[in-house]
Amino acid sequence: MIRQLSACLAVLLPFAAFAQDPPPVARIASPDATLQVEVTTDPEGRASYSVSRHGKPVIAPSRLGILLTDAPKLERNLQLVAQEIRAHDETWEQPWGERRFVRDRHNELRVTFAERAGAGRRFDVVFRVFDDGVGFRYDFPDQDALRQVNIADELTEFVVADPATAWWIPALEWNRKEYIYQRTPLTEVGYAQTPLTLRTDDGLHLAFHEAALLDYSAMNLMRVQDRRLRAVLFPGTGVAKVARTAPFATPWRVVLVSEDAGGLAESDLVLNLNAPNALGDVSWVRPMKYLGIWWEMHLDTKTWASGPRHGATTEHALRFIDFAAEHGIGGVLIEGWNVGWDGDWFANGEAFSFTEPYPDFDLERVAAHAQAKGVRLIGHHETSGHAAHYESQLDDALDLYQRLGIGAIKTGYVADGGQIKVLGEDGTLHQAWHEGQAMSRHHIKVITEAAKRRIGLNPHEPIKDSGLRRTYPNWMTREGARGMEYNAWGLPGNPPEHEATLVFTRMLDGPFDFTPGVFVMNTKSGEKIATTLAKQLALYVVIYSPLQMAVDLPEHYAARMDAFQFIKDVAVDWEDSRVLNGEIGEFVTIARRERGGDDWYLGAVTDGEARELQVPLSFLDAGRRYTAQIYRDGPDAGWQHNQTDLEIEEREVGANDTLTLRLAPGGGQAIRFVAD
Repeated sequence: MIRQLSACLAVLLPFAAFAQDPPPVARIASPDATLQVEVTTDPEGRASYSVSRHGKPVIAPSRLGILLTDAPKLERNLQLVAQEIRAHDETWEQPWGERRFVRDRHNELRVTFAERAGAGRRFDVVFRVFDDGVGFRYDFPDQDALRQVNIADELTEFVVADPATAWWIPALEWNRKEYIYQRTPLTEVGYAQTPLTLRTDDGLHLAFHEAALLDYSAMNLMRVQDRRLRAVLFPGTGVAKVARTAPFATPWRVVLVSEDAGGLAESDLVLNLNAPNALGDVSWVRPMKYLGIWWEMHLDTKTWASGPRHGATTEHALRFIDFAAEHGIGGVLIEGWNVGWDGDWFANGEAFSFTEPYPDFDLERVAAHAQAKGVRLIGHHETSGHAAHYESQLDDALDLYQRLGIGAIKTGYVADGGQIKVLGEDGTLHQAWHEGQAMSRHHIKVITEAAKRRIGLNPHEPIKDSGLRRTYPNWMTREGARGMEYNAWGLPGNPPEHEATLVFTRMLDGPFDFTPGVFVMNTKSGEKIATTLAKQLALYVVIYSPLQMAVDLPEHYAARMDAFQFIKDVAVDWEDSRVLNGEIGEFVTIARRERGGDDWYLGAVTDGEARELQVPLSFLDAGRRYTAQIYRDGPDAGWQHNQTDLEIEEREVGANDTLTLRLAPGGGQAIRFVAD
């Protein structure tokens, strides 16, 4: 890992506050002075902050504070007693990711608040101001007056200065994060999950999220008045939503700011707010493409449960492994191999064994065959939301996979929102939310135990991503949104604008195991998938995941080897990534250069409208020629007809050229640029 520290400056400025004086104001600007943050208190001692861009308000004065369960809230009668300013500029290297090198350049302001009376409790609010956004968090020091901090909720606000359009999904609903994004005026947002993305009427793009979600409940946003949003934490298992002992810091509250949608998608701010790699050598974490015994269960041609249609049989698994080995696909996921899927598994997670296979699945033989073929198995641990039961078998399950050389696991927490089962401190089972503090702790336990065995993780029905892959690089990807399976049985399935929306919403928090690559468009529901074959190929570039699935069946790929060639070729780990154009929910074009190589890949997708996009190729190396291998929608293609109509051509191009991308309704285009 490469680190280059070019600047670090700290200035401590104490304040002497007097009742008759106006409250002091602490100020800090971003390194390029584009953004400025101001922090102060009002005459009643309420703390607030504001954000401006080029002198124009972006976040109007917004309150800060914490509501406690067993003590007066931290909101009134506060005084700003000190501030500390630092400058930071560092470039660090990702072990894998959208780009190899990440620059962390920000100015930091630490503001200390203290009560003017009573117990004299103190806390800091730390702001990090980047050129493309702001992160801030509460930092509670060790103090006799507030050692045990039992948080009922935050009083953190985000008051959006200008009218805006919002893209959002509801919070505290049964289906977790798996909802179609709504597009409404900001003033019609109700109770929303993050990331929440906005475009103001003046064209400025904002997104609200959080970073470094550790031992804390995840944050939602509730619109309380006009354009005033307030943080609301997921409930805990008791009165307090969060119970911590000082000293500790909360997660970072994040506001991304960009002139265009692409700037949101290119931001590394969330990653930069996380601590560096805590695992040491992570060369064993291997990005790869994978096949899987999975899609046919969603089509209802195979089952997870035992019986005549059981998918995870030895012979079926060997066939997948052989196909993967023949075509250079790195991994095979096998779901339904373990005892526990019979009956009502959704409700009875305690029936799962994570070490005992069904009689028709020889785990030892399958693992040995995969190893001999140079293919890595991806294990599967569905918990039905019974986190406590999973933890009781965790060591044995991970030890088994380590012995068999299984280097990655897909975990699952299928359960209605609020129905996760966790053990309380009293040793009894409690119902919890997927994104409450108990599950925050659970995921870190699983991640760190897996890391001890050199195993990577891909949780489904997860806690939200908040950039913790930087600290724990074996936390490779996750679900946490409406994925491809909804196109198999959903009524409705995902709409044609879904992927162009995800790039600027869900994808702002990290990699997504969306599972692209459908070649045969038949579904269980009978509805058409809102896609074309060219769009399915483009998604390998557009939707980033270091574990990237080829979701369809081997026989379907064998029948279209012309199109499957792009899936075989496309990289999963990147030297650089660039958003070339895009509008939220309409279209997007992304180019990425493979790590350790010279080839570039481009993916473009559109909504239900046909589009023609002009794309300059200036991202290519100047003076160098490339062969563009183009996979595009055929002239009669569209998501409602001729979905698999695909044209493939090659042409020579260079950095001075511009390509015209013609995208069918619900379509896309994928290109590999092979350097000469």
